[in-house]
Amino acid sequence: MSSLLISASGVRGIVGEALTPEVAVRFSAAFGRFVKGGAVVVGSDTRTSNEMFRYAVFSGLLSTGCTVIDVGICPTPSLQLLVESLGADGGVAITGSHNPVEWNALKFIRGDGLFLYPEEGERLLQIYQEDRIRRVAWDRIRKVRREESAIENHIRRILSVVDREKIKRKGFKVVIDACNGAGALISPEVLRRLGCKVIKLNCEPNGIFPHPPEPVPSNLGELSRVVRNEGADIGFAHDADADRVALVSEKGEVPPPHYSLLLATRFVLSRKPGTVVTNLSTTQALEDIAKEYNCELIRTKVGDIYVSRCMREKKATIGGEGNGGVIIPEVHYARDGIAAMALLLEYLATCQRPVSELIKEVPRYYMIQKKVKFPRENFPSLEGNLKRKFKEDELNFLDGVRINLKEGWIHIRASGTEPVTRIISEARTKEKAQALYNLALEYLKLSRK
Repeated sequence: MSSLLISASGVRGIVGEALTPEVAVRFSAAFGRFVKGGAVVVGSDTRTSNEMFRYAVFSGLLSTGCTVIDVGICPTPSLQLLVESLGADGGVAITGSHNPVEWNALKFIRGDGLFLYPEEGERLLQIYQEDRIRRVAWDRIRKVRREESAIENHIRRILSVVDREKIKRKGFKVVIDACNGAGALISPEVLRRLGCKVIKLNCEPNGIFPHPPEPVPSNLGELSRVVRNEGADIGFAHDADADRVALVSEKGEVPPPHYSLLLATRFVLSRKPGTVVTNLSTTQALEDIAKEYNCELIRTKVGDIYVSRCMREKKATIGGEGNGGVIIPEVHYARDGIAAMALLLEYLATCQRPVSELIKEVPRYYMIQKKVKFPRENFPSLEGNLKRKFKEDELNFLDGVRINLKEGWIHIRASGTEPVTRIISEARTKEKAQALYNLALEYLKLSRK
């Protein structure tokens, strides 16, 4: 149990070590109890371990009297939208998302299509830990029902919120790298219906990842080469379940994944100014863009449910996280790499300039993101040391600790998706960003017990 990672993102671990079929059955049965034996939609990305986990999840849910609606391989945002559209009581997404192939996870979804709120996740964990799971008798075990509409339902929703004809008139040439994940089943078709000439890269939904599935620049060299060689207008890359999207310019430039959110936000606010929501780890450039349009930016804890929940409560215009997760309320209050892709194409069609020019116009900062080993139990010592060094208004302890300084900022927090501590620093120059990162390392060293 100790090596399982349980957070607002669900429960995850390395397959066969922390995450086993027995764990999946118990968590799914606990979720079945949580939704009181209601209807639950189940889908997965393409990982090779998912066949095993699908049947484990089915068994756990059926044992508590749930009706199981199986959508098979399905992008997580498509699954979330279908839960809402069908009026189901919940959903389970079996996906390791951006994690390496040896990882997998269960993400639990509310009846409105959002992931469980943190307090609901605590209740689910309590059911799991106390083993308070009431099983039904043999004659109350229901059936697994196959449902084929998830992807088409999602495509229709996306096409209803972008200017389809405007995009079609441009006839964009687009390269899409789905990393052989669930996005392969939807993104090429969305692009085709938007009138694009589609060049598919790694679009076999077989779970054999040709590169690590996290859509960051170090993993997108092949996409960059294909975009340049094919003379494409833009390239897009998804993680394994397609809730994130990164972009590549027509010149083959691969900016950090937060550029998807920055460009989408600039486009949306130019048409409909309003509140923007993001997390504490997202670039200062997003705040600068919000200020351009005299809009408020609200920061939350890291984790898409915190952003989604705040967006819904504040009726935000757009939001998301700097990892390529864009949330477009007109589609759904969930991260959606496919919808973000369509919105960015509308931006290109509207401004009639290449994406490389749009990238240059974004406020420029330098960010360093690294993972280190730093035990969670040492965080109180770290907080104490920082309180003695910095002013109260320079520190934010909402999620780990964020230090806000004139020259930039530092965020130190325990990861919810990996057994590591993340350090992020950002400043106007590489040198200042590195200096801030080094400062963070000094304080971690001082705070080790």
